[in-house]
Amino acid sequence: MNARRLLTFAIAIGATCAASAQDLATTCRVASTYDLTVKPEALLFDRADGAPRSVSMHDGALRTDGRAVPLRPDEQDRVGMFESRVRALVPKAKAIANDGVDLAARAVRDEAATAAPNAVASGELDRVLDTRVADIKRRIAASQSTRDWQEDAMRAYAQEIVADVGPVLTQDVGSEAMQLAMSGDLQGAAALRDRVASVSTGGQARVVARLQAALKPRIQALCPSIQELVDLQSGLKDASGRPLQLLELGE
Repeated sequence: MNARRLLTFAIAIGATCAASAQDLATTCRVASTYDLTVKPEALLFDRADGAPRSVSMHDGALRTDGRAVPLRPDEQDRVGMFESRVRALVPKAKAIANDGVDLAARAVRDEAATAAPNAVASGELDRVLDTRVADIKRRIAASQSTRDWQEDAMRAYAQEIVADVGPVLTQDVGSEAMQLAMSGDLQGAAALRDRVASVSTGGQARVVARLQAALKPRIQALCPSIQELVDLQSGLKDASGRPLQLLELGE
């Protein structure tokens, strides 16, 4: 009995959670090359390549790469509205990220209950999961940057969950397999193999379905607000006269 198959499933959970973080781009058909930091004094957009590399907005004022952008009164109004709409969206996006973490943990627990029921019954798996989930959610709540709750971050959070629960699952399955082998219970060993195989081969599809069913409607509900941001930035230019493209429409 190779308990590593459970780790293979758990790692697949990580990939699934990261993929769910891409749904805002795919569902709303909009993307950005910028990371966003939300500070009380301003919105800060930055990226490693391309011009402008940095954009700041506050109270109707716009700066790109450290230079103030001259704005007409109507443009100042649009910049102010853009900032207020983004600030209103941030807690909603964080809530979806939080719930994604909860769903991932719940999916791990439910799948583990099939392959490693003793780990669930003992409460050890719940203890490990609850501790990790609480830590991740604290970090998301305290974060000011989209770097902490987008795809790469979700992948890292999922890997932290995997690192915590992997030893619990493998120890439980390994212990049960050894007991069955020592007792010569071939039927029990076969049943254990089947349980682990079910989790390893079908678990990811079940998790994907759960995440999509729970999160996609909430992501879709944000799309009109995202489209409004695209409309608000239309016609705005950076300090060098180039069109400002903080958000870009996909196909």
